[in-house]
Amino acid sequence: MIRLGIVDFDTSHVVEFTKRLNHKGIDKDQWVDGAEVTLGCPGESQLAPERIAGYKKEMESLGIELVKNPADLIGKVDGVLVESLEGGAHLARAKPFLEAGMPCYVDKPFACSVEDARKMVGLSDKHKAPLFSSSSLRYVPELTAFLADDSHGKIIGATAYGPAHLSESERLNPGLFHYGIHAVEILYALMGKGCQRVTCTHEKDVDVATGQWDDGRVATVRGIRSGKADYGCVVFTEKGVYPLALSTKYLYRELLKRIVDLFTLKKPPLDMAVTVEMVGFMEAALRSANNHGAGEKVPV
Repeated sequence: MIRLGIVDFDTSHVVEFTKRLNHKGIDKDQWVDGAEVTLGCPGESQLAPERIAGYKKEMESLGIELVKNPADLIGKVDGVLVESLEGGAHLARAKPFLEAGMPCYVDKPFACSVEDARKMVGLSDKHKAPLFSSSSLRYVPELTAFLADDSHGKIIGATAYGPAHLSESERLNPGLFHYGIHAVEILYALMGKGCQRVTCTHEKDVDVATGQWDDGRVATVRGIRSGKADYGCVVFTEKGVYPLALSTKYLYRELLKRIVDLFTLKKPPLDMAVTVEMVGFMEAALRSANNHGAGEKVPV
């Protein structure tokens, strides 16, 4: 059995992932086989330090042994889940594990700058340490089933939507980085990489970011902060227009299957170039939002 360690306890993912991997405290249809969490490091948080104590207590109740320092996991587990809520903390957290050649899953947002994203991918390549990051929304069953069905024809555009409440800090996880990443991930699952330019309209209750792809396709993210905010998309294809409502019931289970694949196959299930470009999309959207909706180039 693959042994995993978890770093930084300021997100519910710490507990929810452990329940599914360790088959504890959750319905059997949510279980994921192939790996188990054996060690954890509560760590620290600039964004939500008040959450750590509660999640630490829950992890102890699940039987997880805790260590004081992240480096204490090296040599004691086969891979690491970096779970810090703050994307800007991920480079520093992942670096020692990547330098040790350990496979790493880095939770969303992968980074809050393309510079940090490139550095993590560079460390992964240099030390041959498999690296993966994804929102759980990329792998929800309705979306993966749609993408597997060739009968729709080529996707020529899309609108993805979802909750996009903002971070309490203007500096940490700004703009779409905090929660809008989920809708961005849905969009990229449909469109793939190749976005060159983004314009973003920002209002108190909504962000609307529109990207232009290098093959002429156009697609939009609507980040919702007022009214009911479900996840979903409208997909424009050669053969029709398809609205998709996306359920969150199995989103952690399906993501964890891909995370286990990372650690067993030693290969990321998603090209990291796509992940880096998503960071660039959100970076460009933030610049555009702060510049009255002006078009901004996607840095990749």
